[in-house]
Amino acid sequence: MSLKKQEWPEPGDLIMATVDNVTDYGAYVKLDEYDKRGLLHVSEISSSWIRNIRDFVREGQKVVLKVLRVDSEKGHIDLSLRRVTKREKIEKIMVWKKERKADALLRAVAEKTGIPVEEIYEKAGKLLEDQYGLYEGFEKVVREGPEVLTKLDIPEDVAKAFFEVAQERIRILMVKVKGTAELRCGKPNGVNVIKEAFADAKKSEKLGNAKLRFYVIAAPKYSIEVMAEDYKRAEDIFEKVAENVVTAVTKAGGQGSFRREK
Repeated sequence: MSLKKQEWPEPGDLIMATVDNVTDYGAYVKLDEYDKRGLLHVSEISSSWIRNIRDFVREGQKVVLKVLRVDSEKGHIDLSLRRVTKREKIEKIMVWKKERKADALLRAVAEKTGIPVEEIYEKAGKLLEDQYGLYEGFEKVVREGPEVLTKLDIPEDVAKAFFEVAQERIRILMVKVKGTAELRCGKPNGVNVIKEAFADAKKSEKLGNAKLRFYVIAAPKYSIEVMAEDYKRAEDIFEKVAENVVTAVTKAGGQGSFRREK
């Protein structure tokens, strides 16, 4: 989160930078997460021979670099491109993008509440960041509501603003798990037994932001669909709900089984 970023990076840090000026001996870059400039020497651009430096870096390009040396007294920062692995690059870009989104979300909360962004960060953002990570915290607020914040002793009006901004701007991708239950109950109230089994199973499961749907395919086959933020959560809900339905019908004198569709 840029609001609490230290003034200087540390050797070994991965940083996002924008190439400012390319010369024969390297490139000067602006450090996107700091109000600083650094030098990417030609010897740190690539492990292979460089005929034309602009084949590797060009003005305006965004790059992930590793900090080699920092001299705060002279204002010098030496950087490397060749020492950044592919995995490090991917992970850094993902983190950087999340930090930028979190900054934008926090500024939207500040605008909605009329409270300066620095104050919003100190009042609520820092607590959320320390507990979950700031962007991850916003996602948790979408899933579970403003109670995520009030549990951290964040004022209700601020928590409500966080929730409204998160709902407006974050889209949680959902996955679907589907299966079929075969249920039979030959008793006079057999239809009601099956209906109540589904209703009770739905009530007993804590769904959170997951969604659960039942419908008749063709008796005795019934479809069970679960939508959740990840497959593990969806599969857990499906297993519990399906087992509860089958158990309830069996106890009432019927028969039942279920299978998860591949």
